[in-house]
Amino acid sequence: MKRIIYLFFLVYLLTGCRSGKQNEPMLSSYSGIYPHLAYYNNEGECGTGAVVNWADRLWVITYGPHLPYGSSDKLYEITPDLQQITRKESIGGTPANRFIHKESNQLFIGPYVIDKERNVKVIPLTEYPGRYTGIARHLSDPANKLYIATMEEGFYEVDVNTLAMKTLYVDGNVMNAHEDDTKANKPNPLLPGAHGKGFYSGQGVVVYSNNGEADERALTDFNLTSGALSEWNGENWKLVRRNQFTEVSGPGGIYGNTNPETDPIWVTGWDARSILVGVRDKGAWSFYRLPKASNSYDGAHGWNTEWPRIRNVGTGDNPDYLMTMHGMFWRFPKTFSADQTAGIRPRSAYLKVVGDFTRWNDRLVFGCDDSAHKEFLNKRKVKGDVEGPGQSNSNLWFTDVDKPDNLGSTTAIGAVWIDDSVKSGEASEPFLFAGWGKRCAWLRNSGKASVNILLEVDENGNNQWQRLKTVHVSAGQSVFIEFADSEKGEWIRATPDKSAILSLEFAYTDNERSIENIETFKGISGVNDKTSAGALLYGLGDDRRALGVLAGTFHGDKFVESGYYELDGNMSLEKKEDVKTEVFIRTRFAIPQNVISIEETSVLIVDDNNRRWRLPLGNEAYKPLTDAGTLRICREVATERDLFNCMGTFFELPAENADGFAKIRPVSSHNFRIHDYASYRGLLVMTGLNPDEIQHNSHIIRSSDGKAMLWAGTIDDLWTLGKPVGHGGPWKNTQVSAEEFSDPYLIGFYDKKELVLSHDQSDDVTFTLEVNPIGHGEWITYKKINVKAGESLNFNFPDSFQARWIRFSVNKSCKATTFLTYK
Repeated sequence: MKRIIYLFFLVYLLTGCRSGKQNEPMLSSYSGIYPHLAYYNNEGECGTGAVVNWADRLWVITYGPHLPYGSSDKLYEITPDLQQITRKESIGGTPANRFIHKESNQLFIGPYVIDKERNVKVIPLTEYPGRYTGIARHLSDPANKLYIATMEEGFYEVDVNTLAMKTLYVDGNVMNAHEDDTKANKPNPLLPGAHGKGFYSGQGVVVYSNNGEADERALTDFNLTSGALSEWNGENWKLVRRNQFTEVSGPGGIYGNTNPETDPIWVTGWDARSILVGVRDKGAWSFYRLPKASNSYDGAHGWNTEWPRIRNVGTGDNPDYLMTMHGMFWRFPKTFSADQTAGIRPRSAYLKVVGDFTRWNDRLVFGCDDSAHKEFLNKRKVKGDVEGPGQSNSNLWFTDVDKPDNLGSTTAIGAVWIDDSVKSGEASEPFLFAGWGKRCAWLRNSGKASVNILLEVDENGNNQWQRLKTVHVSAGQSVFIEFADSEKGEWIRATPDKSAILSLEFAYTDNERSIENIETFKGISGVNDKTSAGALLYGLGDDRRALGVLAGTFHGDKFVESGYYELDGNMSLEKKEDVKTEVFIRTRFAIPQNVISIEETSVLIVDDNNRRWRLPLGNEAYKPLTDAGTLRICREVATERDLFNCMGTFFELPAENADGFAKIRPVSSHNFRIHDYASYRGLLVMTGLNPDEIQHNSHIIRSSDGKAMLWAGTIDDLWTLGKPVGHGGPWKNTQVSAEEFSDPYLIGFYDKKELVLSHDQSDDVTFTLEVNPIGHGEWITYKKINVKAGESLNFNFPDSFQARWIRFSVNKSCKATTFLTYK
């Protein structure tokens, strides 16, 4: 009996019941991040290429940025008690392919083949090089062969039993081996576009996608025509569509379609307007559009968007297809086909960069791309000369199965036309119309004649279109369209009765978010605290795998250093003697000053392209702290995108090559005095704590001498701070000329919006309100408001109103005030 009790106790220790869950080990975790599971490499980036549940283990591969012949990246085996085993067979590379071959009972992941006994065989990249991006079932011999695709359009046929390889099309890196092989996205002339992504077979073809362009212009112009979707019938290639495409999958997912002759093939992609979803059904392609939650994935080169997926994370009898695309978790219907398109729904927005995910032991596991040593093109003056981490690293993120429903706001914006020449009678592609409680659209006619636009809905997703309404728009004019709750449908499309240059942009939002902080952040200093324990942070290099912490205490805006500390993988924070690193952090990670201007009614940003933008204000106590350079304003915390923390609001800030500040998105507002923040082992680490408030928060790490302290969680904890709020405007008693436009002022992704207008004239002044719905394209007139002399006019925006930027003009010179409050 004692032996039985002992064994039971041992099993309990190994599996744990933390948070009331079975099979969850009693290991240190912070918001689902287990620091000991972090993985490093010696490359410019360390992303997660694939995560697969196989043979009672979790299998993970990492990738470096452009390494077709191998790298320091590894194959990891994660045990049920969350022990990480680095497989000795590891050869690295830039892999993101994964496929389970049912007949041979093997997992193909990267260049590795793993059987049910966890034996690993390796396909040598020195002989069959390339950045492996996808695997598909064979067209004629699926029981014995597979296809492997590379990012540079190399294609191999592999015998699943012998691993004998046959080159079908030579990888672009081999074709260009005599040139500088370090250049990312070296093109293969086989297909248009570059930066291969998805790969799948069915209906007698193999479908391949890429999401970039090997063109110097693609490094700066997000609006460039880029990417391609192509298919191959075993002999010849055919271009399907010239856009940026990523995932290619089907109902069979990682196993391949069960009925390849008839099952649909799904693809996801995007352009500057919106997300694209395509389906190949009965040999024909159909395409649909969805709005974007985040624009940080844009960029014509394709680098900012690695491997979005559609994966079944349900159980055998209850399939649940989860789609990741442009910062949103989407519900994707298993039945999606050309005749049954109903069921795509937004679930919630996220900030992590997710390369792959799976369900394992009743949790979701997301493989992320967290901290890249090489920040690629993501440099900007508001960050100063701050370095990237000394060594690239990333981690897994474990969540409850319902986490994709409980993160950020589903507010999203997209378009079917942006200043496009549309022919008479030509219908737009269908745009998703279901899934949000509040919907609006912006219609602009830039042509020389009036146009009637017929709006139709496909109510049930069965290609049966019904008239919703007809909207008249005069030449050079705009129309704001509010959709009532009674106006329902899965999809909406638009058709003009005359040829014209048109813009049609949709903006959707849903329920209001809370503005209350949660206990997760207890212990972080308030903005008005007189003292605060701060620190500058740097992820160390040279395989030290620790976070350097230059700690100290703020007294007002004076920072008094208390010493240099290091945080290790066990989350132990201890003081160290390392003068060289201490000096490096003090000089290279100093917070830049005078990179933004906090003015009386707004924050003025002049970006790297000399464009002017204005953001709302928060607590006035932030201004002297920011002016004194005591608060970190901007830092990369997920590969190739920044976290911007300004006046008490966190913003997601895309790289400049994804249009930068033009596509900034508020995440949440707070009242904290955050000194610095950084990514480390998949965690978001923040400094600026109140020692009197940290005792009862498991997110706080404190040194043994009590002089250094950190907060650790995940970047997506920021949503729980509450919704974004703020106040301000581009003008306050500002002398402006007639028809002069104000700077753009951020209005998108906020909830309740109120406006006050006033002027100093002795007669009436008309204010014109214009919006830029998605951040680029023409400005659209929303409303003209007449303000009487000596009066202030209050205007409440309708609940359905959403647009990214607003600007103002007046019909006569005056001192004008345009003041907005977001509650």
